[in-house]
Amino acid sequence: MEVSFHEEIESLTLGAGQTFHGEGILAVTKGLLQSGVSYVGGYQGAPVSHLLDVLLQSEDILSDLGIHLETCTNEAAAAAMLAASINYPLRGCVTWKSIVGTNVAADALSNLASAGVTGGALIVVGEDYGEGASVIQERTHAYALKSSIWLVDPRPNLPNIVDMVEKSFELSEASATPVMMELRIRACHVFGSFEARDNVAAVHSASSRIAEPARFDYDRLSHPPATFRQEVDKIERRLPAAQDFILRHGLNERLGPEGGEIGLITQGGLFNGLNARLADAALSDVYGDLSMPTLVLNVTHPLVPSQIEEFARGKSAVLVVEEGAPEYIEQAVGQILRKADLQTKVHGKDLLPAAGEYTGPVLGRGLAEFLRLYGQDPSGLDEWLAALDAHRDVAQEVGQPLPPRPPTFCTGCPERPVFSAMKLMREEMGPVHVSADIGCHALATFPPFSQGNSILGYGMSLASSAAVSGTQARRPISVMGDGGFWHNGLLTGVASSVFNRDDGILVVMNNGYSSATGVQDLPSSRPKGIGRGRGLDMEATLRDMGVKWVRRVDNYRVSKVFDTLREAQTTSEEGLKVILADGECQLARQRRVRPAMAKAVASGERAVRTRFWVDEETCTGDHSCIRLSGCPSLTIKPNPDPLRTDPVAHVNNDCVGCGLCGEVSHAAQLCPSFAQIDIIQNPGRWDRLRRSLSDALIRLCGGTPAARPGAVAAE
Repeated sequence: MEVSFHEEIESLTLGAGQTFHGEGILAVTKGLLQSGVSYVGGYQGAPVSHLLDVLLQSEDILSDLGIHLETCTNEAAAAAMLAASINYPLRGCVTWKSIVGTNVAADALSNLASAGVTGGALIVVGEDYGEGASVIQERTHAYALKSSIWLVDPRPNLPNIVDMVEKSFELSEASATPVMMELRIRACHVFGSFEARDNVAAVHSASSRIAEPARFDYDRLSHPPATFRQEVDKIERRLPAAQDFILRHGLNERLGPEGGEIGLITQGGLFNGLNARLADAALSDVYGDLSMPTLVLNVTHPLVPSQIEEFARGKSAVLVVEEGAPEYIEQAVGQILRKADLQTKVHGKDLLPAAGEYTGPVLGRGLAEFLRLYGQDPSGLDEWLAALDAHRDVAQEVGQPLPPRPPTFCTGCPERPVFSAMKLMREEMGPVHVSADIGCHALATFPPFSQGNSILGYGMSLASSAAVSGTQARRPISVMGDGGFWHNGLLTGVASSVFNRDDGILVVMNNGYSSATGVQDLPSSRPKGIGRGRGLDMEATLRDMGVKWVRRVDNYRVSKVFDTLREAQTTSEEGLKVILADGECQLARQRRVRPAMAKAVASGERAVRTRFWVDEETCTGDHSCIRLSGCPSLTIKPNPDPLRTDPVAHVNNDCVGCGLCGEVSHAAQLCPSFAQIDIIQNPGRWDRLRRSLSDALIRLCGGTPAARPGAVAAE
């Protein structure tokens, strides 16, 4: 796993009278346990991947409470799990990253929302929006509106997050409607404390089973004509019930004084950033003691018209702080006030950006303009913004801006050599259309590889090249990971390609995990310790699907990968050609190898660590090795020869000994300057003898052996 929560998980067993300390994502888990859930599941994905990691690592606690845990193959499977809450009084929660995950789950979500639920159904989505996002810039709000799913956006402090988790189940049951809770990255990882309550075992669960299945009720199906009645029920019964619950339980918070000429209406998730800027304007403090009327919408859909009217009544203007586009909340607030014949001016996207993340400076400028517009003093904010600008000016005067550093693969990543081979093939055969995919391999779209013509969806690369295959002189290459293969690629790509007799090449990066989201297990992951891998054979699966041309390659053997790509491109055999590129995720490998090596060294056992080295005298300064691999451990340093001005290549101490740099150089017939160095700790007699003979030979040739106490280095 990317992060181990084994120590923190103990806090999930805290009960009444005890205080929980930790971060937001663990608080969500604790809220679930206190809510009496019967089942949980989901698909990993930042920024809420840790929620599923925590659930997996706390499986013993879940088992004691009778909670069923499901690791789903994709988001659609997770959403479909909530069908259990349609017929039975079972509370369930699933999780994934939005908006891409919600797109995948859309079909199941629409049918779930139409039928409605009996037991509380909660979907925790990571709202991956803004400059730090890894996905397209869209909001979950659109799904909430179109499907009549209630959307919760909690103010980011732990007591409020836990309370909204528990209240979301109650809201869901009171209105027979599923509820979504969106969590931004900051909310997932905010730290704090709250007073814990006892964990609650559900009345019906894996350890207390329902005696008989629900009786047949056609009206519980998402199928015409029942869907016509369900659509009316959404508006006439469920919506008013939800609005009534929101009011009675005070889910939205009214902060600051009752009266005032102007006020703020904000999404709950943006409150911390907004409050910091209000503090700069002397309108609040770090504890959120506001001196400006503020309505915090912990529930952003549905809005309660009477609450909006009451807040805006008597005010000249309100500023709606809503991140992203379109301005759903701003439009709704304006419509509510016009229908109520209130002439309160509604500001929002006229003072704040129409799109993009609402960072501190963005909020500061918009708030300062709003205050200035209505005669308030924004001098504190102006000073804060001026200080930022001054700092930026000083930084620019100091020197040239730092060069751009595009994201790249981890040191030793097994996917890098495949793209090195693809780059070599491009130089030999000419440009090839490459369908890229979501995952670590998407980093190959950046320099030094710059490969990828489209990214359409997780596991969708092969499907996205379907229409291209018949229009190109060379076969298109589609790249996906083993995570994308099981998530979507097997059916939308492989099955479709075989069925339609498409003639293309698919490269599957078989690194053993869903690596980009934190090294979670897949169906093909090897069974081990705490993992859930089942070791399913991708090659057997492909052949069973009708793929006849399948090759396996060791990623790190660049020449072999190159030859296999060339064979796939030039063979006269028609149909789909699949290359399974095998190489374990280096992060997972290092987490396994380093502790084992440290243990071996501490116990006096012989341990060997491999790394690579560049002979400065041999290196020509061509740097093709860097251009072809882009490894972070491969850099340059000044040439020791005063007669040569070009810097030489250099391997720094981050090297993990994967061998790519030397392999690329040899595969491209570049230079012989790379050498493998084996660093031996706790050397044996034979190692010491070899070292002595090597030193003697070096002295005989007029050299000086390098001193390395406690270790033997052999080239």
